[in-house]
Amino acid sequence: MTPVLVDAGPLVAVLAKRDQHHALCVDILKTLPPPLVTCWPVITETTYLLQQYPEAIQSLFRMLEHGLLTLLPLDATAAPWLAQFFEQYHDQEPQLADAALVYLAEREKLDRVFTLDHRHFRVFRIAGTGAFQLLPDQL
Repeated sequence: MTPVLVDAGPLVAVLAKRDQHHALCVDILKTLPPPLVTCWPVITETTYLLQQYPEAIQSLFRMLEHGLLTLLPLDATAAPWLAQFFEQYHDQEPQLADAALVYLAEREKLDRVFTLDHRHFRVFRIAGTGAFQLLPDQL
């Protein structure tokens, strides 16, 4: 089965039981085969959003350690693509984590993303395949 990209929102929701989307994201996570794939900008955003929950941050790193999450590499060769993405979508005010996930989607030929950021990911396009398949499909 093709891996699923994961954004910061569902990670925060799964790890922070008080999050309004906790139950939904836990239910979806149970249906997805590990590992989910992501990148360091998403982990950075997730830890920032969880800064009031030190136990949740530790759980996030355990997810990486135990192979529930896999980090796809990003290096300087991504810079021109990312620069063009920020120029193309400047009106959307994307975050680096968003741009990195779209870059990885194109590079790895992935089109499913587990995200709560439907506002952005309904607009972003993957070269060659078009729109993302969003999980959850409705919010």
